[in-house]
Amino acid sequence: MAIENTVRYSDKDLAAFKALIKEKINKAQHDLELIKSAYMNDHNNGTEDTSPTFKAFDEGSSVMSKESNSALAIRQEKFIRDLKNALIRIENKSYGICRVTGKLINKKRLELVPHATLSIEAKNMQ
Repeated sequence: MAIENTVRYSDKDLAAFKALIKEKINKAQHDLELIKSAYMNDHNNGTEDTSPTFKAFDEGSSVMSKESNSALAIRQEKFIRDLKNALIRIENKSYGICRVTGKLINKKRLELVPHATLSIEAKNMQ
C-alpha cells in the first residue's frame, strides 16, 4: 500500500465543501437569471415588477445601463464557471490545495471564497 504524501482535505470536508459550492451555484444561477431578466425587461413594466424580489433588484438596475447589466452577467457566468471548476477539483481530491505553495488553503477562506485556488500566503506574494 503506497503512502500518500500529499496533503489534502478529508472526504468528509470535501463533501461539506461540495454542498456549500452547489448551494452557491444555485444562488448564482438564480442571480444570473435576475440579471438577464432585468436586462431583457429594462423598460418593460410587465407583471414581473410586482414581484418583491424583482422589484428590489429592479430598483437598482433601473439606474444601470444595459452595458453594466451585461458586464454583471459576464462576471456572474465566470463566477459560476469557477465554482463548477471547484467541484471538479473536489472530485479529483485536489480541492483546497494552493496551486502555488501546495499547502492547504485555510478552511475559513474556502468557506468565504469556495472557488479559491490560492492561499492568503500565495495571494500576498502576487
